Amino acid sequence: MRRRLIFLLALIALPLASAAAELHRHTIATDGGAIEYLDWGSGPSIVMIASLGRGAEDFGEIASGLADRGFRVIAPQPRGIGQSTSSSNPMTLHDYAADVAAVIEQTGTGPAVVLGHAYGNTVARTLAADRPDLVSGVILVAASGRSPLDKEVRMAIAKASDLSVPAAQRLHSLEVAYFAKGNDAKVWLDGWYPDLQKRQWKAFNTSKPDEYIAAGGRVPILDIQGEEDAVIPGKYSQDLRHELGERVSVVVIPHAGHALIPEQPTAVINAITDWLRLLQRSSRP
Repeated sequence: MRRRLIFLLALIALPLASAAAELHRHTIATDGGAIEYLDWGSGPSIVMIASLGRGAEDFGEIASGLADRGFRVIAPQPRGIGQSTSSSNPMTLHDYAADVAAVIEQTGTGPAVVLGHAYGNTVARTLAADRPDLVSGVILVAASGRSPLDKEVRMAIAKASDLSVPAAQRLHSLEVAYFAKGNDAKVWLDGWYPDLQKRQWKAFNTSKPDEYIAAGGRVPILDIQGEEDAVIPGKYSQDLRHELGERVSVVVIPHAGHALIPEQPTAVINAITDWLRLLQRSSRP
């Protein structure tokens, strides 16, 4: 608790960056092989976990923006991407969470706020449950909960990342599943890792929501949602708050779908910084 308070109080004196934050790439060694992570800025740490079948580069714009506001952003690459060693064994959500934990431990940045984008939210919450000593808060961006997944949307998710499907069809699937009407879905035609996606689905399907849904039951949670999210329709927007209570803060961003971050990066940055500063004010002695 004391270390979490120190992190939140550090927000009082956030520095203003004088230039755009540079991206640095590093690799750590773990018992399961190497894990690469991307690193921007300095200050209180936010650790980001990418969406289904996608890599840490997705966070570039918001990571740079948050670094300019005085935060350090660390984004581990899932196994099989970049310099992160692919595992020959089936992975569980606990395994993916352990990789993130290793990065936090070896960079000395814990306890950190951990952000999970879409699928990454399950890993973020699992990490908070498994290693509460390393997590001071959890940010969910376009997070799935207990809501059922529409069949058409599920098919669109599969087709959008299938590189054997013609680009025009994949683009349509991206528009159906991930992007709000009128937003440019072409930005997600690239950046897919189908083998990773299959492994992540297996990890998800062999897990039980009760293992991770409460994120350990203690830390504050920011639930950032897209108003036009086809994966988690608006009628479910308050479900997590109803289930977990007042430690959940909900922010709904207009004109955004399930991709959310590439659709409304500035709004996401603002939601994160506003919430962290609110926590800082509420944590003052």
